[in-house]
Amino acid sequence: MIVRQLCLRQARQLRALPRQSRILSRFSSTETTVETAVKTPVRPSPVEPGTSSGFSATEVEAYQQKVQNKHVFHSFGSKVSGAYRPESIIRSPPKPSEVTLELLLACQTHLGHSTSRWNPQNSRYIYGVRDGIHILSLDLTAAHLRRAAKVVEEVSARGGLVLFVGTRKGQKRTVVRAAELAGAYHLFERWIPGSLTNGQQILGHCEKKLVNPFDEQVHMWENEVEEYPALKPDLVVCLNPLENEVLLHECGLNNVPTIGVIDTDANPTSVTYPIPSNDDSLRAVGLIAGVLGRAGQAGQKRRLEEAQKGNLTYERMAPLVSTENVAKPSPAHLPLMNVSDGQPVEAASAAPSAVEPARTEAVSAEAASAELSSVELASAEAAGTEAASAEAANAEPTIAERGTDSPKKQQ
Repeated sequence: MIVRQLCLRQARQLRALPRQSRILSRFSSTETTVETAVKTPVRPSPVEPGTSSGFSATEVEAYQQKVQNKHVFHSFGSKVSGAYRPESIIRSPPKPSEVTLELLLACQTHLGHSTSRWNPQNSRYIYGVRDGIHILSLDLTAAHLRRAAKVVEEVSARGGLVLFVGTRKGQKRTVVRAAELAGAYHLFERWIPGSLTNGQQILGHCEKKLVNPFDEQVHMWENEVEEYPALKPDLVVCLNPLENEVLLHECGLNNVPTIGVIDTDANPTSVTYPIPSNDDSLRAVGLIAGVLGRAGQAGQKRRLEEAQKGNLTYERMAPLVSTENVAKPSPAHLPLMNVSDGQPVEAASAAPSAVEPARTEAVSAEAASAELSSVELASAEAAGTEAASAEAANAEPTIAERGTDSPKKQQ
């Protein structure tokens, strides 16, 4: 009992003594700091050899030899050329003149569907059968692709509207890139039925722009442009005809030519210009769309070059404003405006020196032609009178020989 109380008393006394923990004492700022024997090495700044930095000639020579060996070592090994880069077909597609059979074979355009799924109308495009799969003829594919590229180029050169359609998964970038190259329009979602047959109700609210021959927007006649009927494409390029039968049917009803990628299971008569190829391979579809986009780009370039020379490769659009019930303003007060390019043209009174000579020549030419026609008419009348008198002179003796009853009969 006495021992227990002694231990408790000593414990209370020890607990009351002020002391610091050994662990906390290490982080205490009251103690003096001691420098360590190991110091952090300081890395000198890099100095190029050959400068006044204290390097010897041997060290400089060794450094140069090391750099030379590095270049020599990197030149060892084989060089890889002709590697397949998937983005190259989309970013920089080939031109129609650069299409070869090797390129078509590498893009898997020759692979068709199973022989049990074929369409007999595609027998003219099939080269043979291998492992139960139809193989398409690459010669026919190249020929039909070049023909379709020529059609796209000519339509673009004449200012036509080209529409690229590809609604399958993964064809979005291909369709957009081809439309950018050709300066055309694209569709990578579902086709809305009736967009051509009932276009005024479906596409009539879409924004329309008036441009000049240089594709520059003209800010005039905005109200008349809004009331202009909905535009229709002049050519449709469909990359998956099986999923867009409604689109092809509407194009047929509106006499819109179409270009389509036809596989062995598709109907080649559903499009105007078929291209026999594999429509399931994104690489094959990307190649065909890129080639057609390059063709459209060449056509647009040719059209702009002709516009720079002042030649229009397309027909002028119909006037937006009807001139039947509108009073014609005086050309001296208002400038004339060209509908196609939107550039003001000076009136006749504003530049009489350039217009009056042409008018004088035209009037003189008309007067000369009128005088010639009057002279020819007078000579013809005179000749006719002489011929009539000669006939009468020859006819008088015949009448007299008939006897006395002839005058009475004449009366």
